[in-house]
Amino acid sequence: MKPRLAITMGDVNGIGPEITVKAFQDPEMLAQCRPLIVGSYDALMEYAQKGDVAASAVRLSEADAGSAWEEDRIGVLEPSGVPPPKVEPAKVVADAGKFAFACVELAVRLALDGHLDGIVTCPVNKKAVNLGGYHYAGHTEFLAELCGCDDYRMMLVADELRVVHVTTHVALKDVAEHITTERVAGTIRLARQTMERLGVPHARIAVAALNPHAGEDGLFGTEEPDEIAPAIEMVREEGPDVTGPVPGDTAFTRMANGDFDVVVAMYHDQGHIPLKLVGFNRAVNITLGLPIIRTSVGHGTAFDIVGKDQADPGSLTEAVRLAAVMAT
Repeated sequence: MKPRLAITMGDVNGIGPEITVKAFQDPEMLAQCRPLIVGSYDALMEYAQKGDVAASAVRLSEADAGSAWEEDRIGVLEPSGVPPPKVEPAKVVADAGKFAFACVELAVRLALDGHLDGIVTCPVNKKAVNLGGYHYAGHTEFLAELCGCDDYRMMLVADELRVVHVTTHVALKDVAEHITTERVAGTIRLARQTMERLGVPHARIAVAALNPHAGEDGLFGTEEPDEIAPAIEMVREEGPDVTGPVPGDTAFTRMANGDFDVVVAMYHDQGHIPLKLVGFNRAVNITLGLPIIRTSVGHGTAFDIVGKDQADPGSLTEAVRLAAVMAT
């Protein structure tokens, strides 16, 4: 049976509704999964109008979401108790942020209860979310709390390029204090486990250095010999193919040339910049360490192009595809 995936619409004032409609205009999407769109039915219909998505969409209750609906239909579910906001394109609105995270909360609950095989998230506006009463740095931190997890990581995937981050939403001046042997080793292990779920059972893992030239024998920092190298040796003893510390300015070039299957990056921009440079419209975010499957688009709400029919659904299409692969 095809996996049951929730697609949370994100902020109704961003491009989430548009890319959702565009993605599911492709019949291949329904061949990959049984989708449940968690979000504003009216916002979806505003973009769908009289196209194939409007004809395929069926409005569901929470009770319906836990049972089977027709496989050639798109389920649409709104969280009870939180009314859908009025669509105000490109505006930061507290009600839109509150509704967006209420949708995520509902999707996670359904997944934890076994009614869904995974969730795929469209972008939220962090300011709107915080104005709406959810005080989190982003989706990932909220998901981790909902799932009761305190050890989680972010992976970005763009075609054959993959990166897992040791740290993400941390100020650059504070990154070094978070680069510990235990955290680096845990990140390598999560990278290996996720690559297995993605169909690469013997992944070649590169661990990027934190400092220029991998520290230049301590001249530019000691995190490499003190924390990163011991983590690599620890995990190597468990069997995985791990290389490093690899200078950050060559690790991604070598992956692109086929030397590695995944890179473990030390901080947010070290991993995000090269992946988004070559695969922005295809980049997918996967949260590692959760008891549920969660993938996400690799971009934001794009308020600057809302309503202009310019939003590219490629990242969402890939996020759904990867979630389906991981769920089967």
